[in-house]
Amino acid sequence: MSHSFDVIIIGGGLVGASLALALRPAGLNVAVIESLPPPPLPADDSWDSRVYAISPGSAAFLGSCGVWEGVPQHRVMPVEAMQVHGDASDSRLDFNAYDAGLRELAFIVENRLLQQAAWQCLQHSEHVRVFCPARCAAVDWRDDYVRLLLEDHTELTARLIVGADGADSWLRAQAGIKTRPRDYGQLGVVANFGAGKPHRGVAYQWFRRDGVLALLPLPDNRVSMVWSTAEPHARELLALAPDDLTSEVAAASRHALGGLHLLTPPAAFPLRLQRVENIVKCRLALVGDAAHNVHPLAGQGVNLGFRDARELAAVLLDRGAQADCGDYALLRRYERARKEDILALQFTTDALQKLFNNDMVWLVGVRNLGLKLVNRQPQLKNMLVRQAVA
Repeated sequence: MSHSFDVIIIGGGLVGASLALALRPAGLNVAVIESLPPPPLPADDSWDSRVYAISPGSAAFLGSCGVWEGVPQHRVMPVEAMQVHGDASDSRLDFNAYDAGLRELAFIVENRLLQQAAWQCLQHSEHVRVFCPARCAAVDWRDDYVRLLLEDHTELTARLIVGADGADSWLRAQAGIKTRPRDYGQLGVVANFGAGKPHRGVAYQWFRRDGVLALLPLPDNRVSMVWSTAEPHARELLALAPDDLTSEVAAASRHALGGLHLLTPPAAFPLRLQRVENIVKCRLALVGDAAHNVHPLAGQGVNLGFRDARELAAVLLDRGAQADCGDYALLRRYERARKEDILALQFTTDALQKLFNNDMVWLVGVRNLGLKLVNRQPQLKNMLVRQAVA
């Protein structure tokens, strides 16, 4: 069977799905290729241990796609303030939404709820056809179109193909785009806890010599932990009994939220930095983790992907008389628009990871002094906040 589309998106995760939905006003027929649908939501009221800190800008984008309204709002927690602590007891940096003229700094949302809401929107979008379960077998580029063959021998053609298929992107490899990955030798350990003290919508982060620990607020005085730490230490945490893990996290967080009790078993994912040589070629664009990987210490990875989807959709919407949505000159507009944002976040997160994952005596003093100095500069703090909420 053969099918013709304007755009093919490989990957129906959050970034790929949001891009497909954002293209609705562009008058383009879109195909989404996904190997597996998101699993159904559990029948109980349990919580997903994988959460995202969604910026207000990303929430607005998801709202324009129809996704945000599909997330149960009683499961969403606005972050009104953030405390960042260094590895010295008097080293601290505070951010406050009110001081920056905002209602919130971010929204903490469970991964599975966002995935399910995005998937439901895809299923009901007339301009999108979802091929799932489906796996790609081969792709080749012609002068005026791209041809994709699926494993079941279905053939699809389009003017543009988009890789939203993750850090190990199949499409990126097929296109011969080079990457420069660097493994941090760390895992991000995640779990949810009930807190003994009210969090009051405050997100906490500790830059420690054994990694970066974050406690993110959830509704009903729950918190979600992300502990980015060296793999041997992460393995130790994963092997701890529930009470021992709870004690370890409470001590590492300086008992800021009192006694903790474990709600979800811990899980872990590997951390790496990955720079991609270029994110467009003729009739090809990359978005999300296929285009970049960053350390999660800033909580901006998924927001970076949403900004990719938002910008690519805007470029295709504003193409004017250009009927060919896969034209290289058009796609270069997208690449140029995204370059600074991607490089800046990669540099910042990598530099912070190196700075705090270092025991050199003079660096210990510098990094803790830096936090204290920035904390005394309200204009600088508000500028950092405005960049993070975009």
